[in-house]
Amino acid sequence: MTRRRSTPWIQRWSRPIIGAIAVLGAVLTAYLTVQSFTGQPVGCAPGAEPASGACSNVLTSEYATVFGLPLSLFGFLAYSAMTVFALTPLVINRDTNKKLRNQIEEWSWLFLLIGSTAMTVFSGYLMYILATELQQSCPYCIGSAIFSISLLSLTLLGKEWDDLGQVLFIGAIVILVTFVGTLGVYADVNTGGASAEESNVIPVADSSPQPPDGWETTTTSGDAEIALAEHLTEIGAKNYGAFWCPHCYEQKQLFGETAFDKINYIECDPRGRDPQPETCQEAGVESYPSWEINGEMYRGTQTLEELAELSDYEGSTDFKYELPSR
Repeated sequence: MTRRRSTPWIQRWSRPIIGAIAVLGAVLTAYLTVQSFTGQPVGCAPGAEPASGACSNVLTSEYATVFGLPLSLFGFLAYSAMTVFALTPLVINRDTNKKLRNQIEEWSWLFLLIGSTAMTVFSGYLMYILATELQQSCPYCIGSAIFSISLLSLTLLGKEWDDLGQVLFIGAIVILVTFVGTLGVYADVNTGGASAEESNVIPVADSSPQPPDGWETTTTSGDAEIALAEHLTEIGAKNYGAFWCPHCYEQKQLFGETAFDKINYIECDPRGRDPQPETCQEAGVESYPSWEINGEMYRGTQTLEELAELSDYEGSTDFKYELPSR
């Protein structure tokens, strides 16, 4: 009598484990995406100030956006897809839909292989950039890379693949396509693109903010920037921010040092220069920067054209700088 070989535990539990890891990744990237879209800070380590230091610099660097959207949004979509691929066969009753379940299992394993391989390659590239270009730490990035490697490992070990040659062939194709696509996506960043001076794009922060002033404003103000700043002050507009907030720094860079000095700026962090945290709380400030104009609150970095429109500014709009693509 032939004894039936038992299924290894890794193959029995691979799908639930893959699904659990993918869910964790989706939650992580969803959090980062929401914070990015709302302009709110993220906590980079237990007990650390939100959006302070190296973690903030990484999450707001030019590598943190793809096609003008937060990279975390694409990460959320990838983890969500992996969740669906891993768990969908488990909700189909094998007794009543055995053929359908077997078909979905086979196809979903293929999608898991493709997805986890692509995610691992992309994460590996970002880890390389983190170590060589940015040279800073980012727990979220490292955590996502660990998730990606875990997904690929569980996918390879969680199924008894019939044709290892086919697996290697598919993996090689996915690696090549992902690597070439990644280089294409970041081509402008890797080549430096046009200089900030040539394109009028504001320079971004490349170091850690230090209290009480944060980053030094490096742009110069033109007549239009100064006129708009004076107009905003005349109508009682207020700008709420924090010295460590990279988007607040972008707002300062759009105006230039001379013009922004004329803005009624309110520092919300107690460690900043001339802090007024009580004023920020009373105003109901929920994220930085926030603008209070004519009794309305506007969250996030505003272009000078937007501020001109919101404040009914009628002077020159020949502004010098623009925001980096996001």
